Amino acid sequence: MKTSVFEIFKIGIGPSSSHTVGPMRAAHAFVSELECVRLLPATSRIQIDLFGSLALTGKGHATDRAIVLGLMGELPDTVDPATIESRFSAMLDTHELEFTPTHSIAFHVENDLRFRKGESLPGHPNAMKFSAFNSEGGLVASSVYYSVGGGFIRKEGEADRNSATQAVVPYPFSSADELLQLGEAHSLAAWQIALANEITWRPEIEVRSLLLRIWQTMEECIQRGLRTEGILPGGLRVRRRAFILHQKLTANPLPEPLAALDWVTAFAMAVNEENAAGGRVVTAPTNGAAGIIPAVGSYYQKFIPGASSEGILKYLLTAGAIGILYKENASISGAEVGCQGEVGVACSMAAGGLVAALGGNNRQVEAAAEIGMEHNLGMTCDPIGGLVQIPCIERNAMGAVKAISACRMAMNETGEHKVSLDQVIETMYRTGLDMQTRYKETSLGGLALNIIEC
Repeated sequence: MKTSVFEIFKIGIGPSSSHTVGPMRAAHAFVSELECVRLLPATSRIQIDLFGSLALTGKGHATDRAIVLGLMGELPDTVDPATIESRFSAMLDTHELEFTPTHSIAFHVENDLRFRKGESLPGHPNAMKFSAFNSEGGLVASSVYYSVGGGFIRKEGEADRNSATQAVVPYPFSSADELLQLGEAHSLAAWQIALANEITWRPEIEVRSLLLRIWQTMEECIQRGLRTEGILPGGLRVRRRAFILHQKLTANPLPEPLAALDWVTAFAMAVNEENAAGGRVVTAPTNGAAGIIPAVGSYYQKFIPGASSEGILKYLLTAGAIGILYKENASISGAEVGCQGEVGVACSMAAGGLVAALGGNNRQVEAAAEIGMEHNLGMTCDPIGGLVQIPCIERNAMGAVKAISACRMAMNETGEHKVSLDQVIETMYRTGLDMQTRYKETSLGGLALNIIEC
């Protein structure tokens, strides 16, 4: 086990963890490496080549803006989303890229940031090559980075940059079966196992504080989305709908029997509309699926009697542990395995996490997580126009509702279920490998091809 829950849940910006958050982190890492080996002063030009899915859908995912801001020293969890567009526009006007207050270089985005459509690198569908040159045109340094999903990056020849330090955790697990065995052997819930492992890296009070900060960020994102109306950027002219749905729900004093599902829909769409607008979100485990965990958690808070902050901690820790299983044994990259690796994984995480918040046992957690993924198997990633809008926003609402249903199914069962979580994780990964490339975040097939952009 090498992944922390705080790598599954990362505060960042929209619209994409793999195409925005990852590239910003990669650009920042490349400049940091130049500084570390004292090559930054000798650098007078930087060229970036994007391959695979990044080349095909990077424009719609704001990859260009993310890379420029990363080169300028920004990181996804601290950058002010409101300043990104103005700073990028200023760079376009001046053709000047500022590494530090004392060191700037000329940068012509049309020549220095190249979308190599139709070309790919073997390490991953989301590949970036950074090259630094001196004033005479000589190559100073060159590195290839892969954005492997959920904001994780990997430099060619190295392990994931996000992986936790290789400390020995008290309850290591690499499969759901091992997690269940640990729970039975030590009489621990899945969330307690996850918490004990997190304490390896930071004090318990800090773990709890950081989890509550994650949750607060999710709640704030929901509230921004519910309060904001208008048209999303990108050219599709997609209208924000969470605001309208929220208005209808709050105006109705006598809610319908299924109004809870309407609220869940509003919560999920609010987050993903914020994500589509480039706002502050939490990758959970990706940006494209960022609305599901907040929506299901808000369902727990709003509709479950006795809901508490301790329940939210159990929810996030359990969901994070499930996300770790997918990250380490399969993939959470839409460009690698389709949307089953994003919305499917988030649905699975939320289903298991909700069982934990409701006091279910580990077997019920595992069953709910399995159900959540089983009925998302084969889901393609085919965003229209390369934007995280259609079908992504509605898909989060559907994923959140599925997660709640999976939780209820698992908690109403009394016997063993036939398909294990480990089996469905492996099936998801194999299905993703078999999936044709045009259905994996390339905007070359499915809805992206058959719906006219207007």
